[in-house]
Amino acid sequence: MKTRVIAAAVLVPVMLLIVLAAPKIVAAVVFGLLLAIGAYELLYGTELVRHPRLVAYSAAMAFAVCLWSYFGAVHAYAVLGILIFFIALFAEMMSDHVKIRIEMLALCIVAGLVIPYLLSALIRILMLKVGKYLILIPFVAGFMNDTGAYFVGIRYGKHKLAPVVSPNKTIEGLLGGLVGSIVGMLLYSLILMLLNFEVNFGLAILYGLLASAAGTFGDLCFSVIKRQTGIKDYGNLIPGHGGVLDRFDSIVTVAPLMEALLVLLPLV
Repeated sequence: MKTRVIAAAVLVPVMLLIVLAAPKIVAAVVFGLLLAIGAYELLYGTELVRHPRLVAYSAAMAFAVCLWSYFGAVHAYAVLGILIFFIALFAEMMSDHVKIRIEMLALCIVAGLVIPYLLSALIRILMLKVGKYLILIPFVAGFMNDTGAYFVGIRYGKHKLAPVVSPNKTIEGLLGGLVGSIVGMLLYSLILMLLNFEVNFGLAILYGLLASAAGTFGDLCFSVIKRQTGIKDYGNLIPGHGGVLDRFDSIVTVAPLMEALLVLLPLV
């Protein structure tokens, strides 16, 4: 626990500095590198795909997806990038179709394209007109859900939520996370109001509610992969927290949901 707290105390200010003060291209590059590491964790770290070139292609694609989001998510660039990725993967399978199975390519697409696209919602939010004020919404909603679920679960948790996939999760923790996410969104909405934004507090509650559900689902998705592969953590990049996917598992689903809500039901 001590290591976890110290790591968070160091990383949170660094993250805030990157997303709020540094040039946006810096945030895109740093996050792209994290996505590349995440692709490695999901493929090579789990031993699901122990093929260096396939992992390298997936990591490169993950980084490219993040930069694509920074440069405006131009459709033609996406099509070209996906085509190159597709050709590279299938060229490897054609060169050794006995060892390289279609299932391996499917995992590479998930690790190098699908998950990075979902997480790159953070960069797409940052690139919005007032993005530097909105970029913290997925983190506030997601991490407050995790915090509420953890402390309420530790203190009051009795009824298991998903005993096979994640034995420590409880229904009481789920409710604590829900409250934590809503409270976090309301508090952040107050901050936005103090910054002279017109805030819809009803939508803030909706954001918190939906983020809590999405965050819990995302957490369980990556937990079940760990169960199937027999690993405790995806990596050890962040002391006390594990790897990139251990820390951002819930954000994989929260970030794109918040991106969609900010467009369809603007909070400010």
